[in-house]
Amino acid sequence: MSTPSYLIRRVLQALAVIVIVTIVVFVLLHALPGGPARGILGPQATAQQIARFNHEQGLDEPLPVQYLYYLNQLVHGDLGTSYTLNAPVAQLIGERLPKTLVLTILSAVIGLLLAIPLGMWQAVRRNRPVDYVITTLSFIAYSTPVYFLGLILVLVFSQVLPWFPSQAPQGETLGQVFAEPQALVLPVIAGAASMIAVFSRYMRAATLENLSEDYVRTARAGGSHTGAILRRHVFRNSLTPVVAMLGYYVPVLFGGALVVEQLFNYPGMGLLFWSAAQASDYPVLLGCVLVIAVATVIGTLLADIVQRIIDPRVKAGRA
Repeated sequence: MSTPSYLIRRVLQALAVIVIVTIVVFVLLHALPGGPARGILGPQATAQQIARFNHEQGLDEPLPVQYLYYLNQLVHGDLGTSYTLNAPVAQLIGERLPKTLVLTILSAVIGLLLAIPLGMWQAVRRNRPVDYVITTLSFIAYSTPVYFLGLILVLVFSQVLPWFPSQAPQGETLGQVFAEPQALVLPVIAGAASMIAVFSRYMRAATLENLSEDYVRTARAGGSHTGAILRRHVFRNSLTPVVAMLGYYVPVLFGGALVVEQLFNYPGMGLLFWSAAQASDYPVLLGCVLVIAVATVIGTLLADIVQRIIDPRVKAGRA
């Protein structure tokens, strides 16, 4: 299948998944105890108040009509209104999402910059003591809960060794966040640790697989040294499974950001979600779920496109 046809097919699949996500969120909204009206107005609302709210919001219409109305709201950027903060959910997420993206992107970039060369280095030194040590450390990092790792980082690097603040930047704008780069260090490390552990393992396995291929043996027979083979041939081919997994890792990054933001009091979407969960602010919760789900779909789509660019041999049937 040609690349344009492949891209069109993947975009259509992504759109179909997004539609399914909106249906799931719509169902969750109507599965709230007592319905959306009760969840939004609270347990003290009277039957008359609930009936009036349902009529004003179109919740007394048939479900297919309500779903179309819900889609129309989404198309126009209306995710509902937070009844605890008394503000549009889209506005709240729009204010917090850029700061969460800064945290997740920095964690992902640092994680990949360390995991990729580390995985290749392990593959070249397979079954040596250093490989066993790094593998053990990777398993420990992967199995350590984010909140526990964050607490250790705060204890060591903020209390015992007062190098970094224990609290993330508190600015309302990205400029204010970047004005305190030292306050981003611990949250970024906490977010990147598990990613380094996971992707170094993927890179190690992919590198070992490529080192056993015929083209590597041919290059070695031609006199190329290991470093040149790794740079010119193995590196690019080994990136394919790593890029493929990166798209599926988007929800893990957002999930980790939720814990990291709450732990370091970082004013991003994760902290917003945490506060909404404590206050049972369902519109905010479902709005965050929808945004994260759409981000996951888009991340997977972009990963597939980049994977196709890196390795044109990838066929749509294997995507």
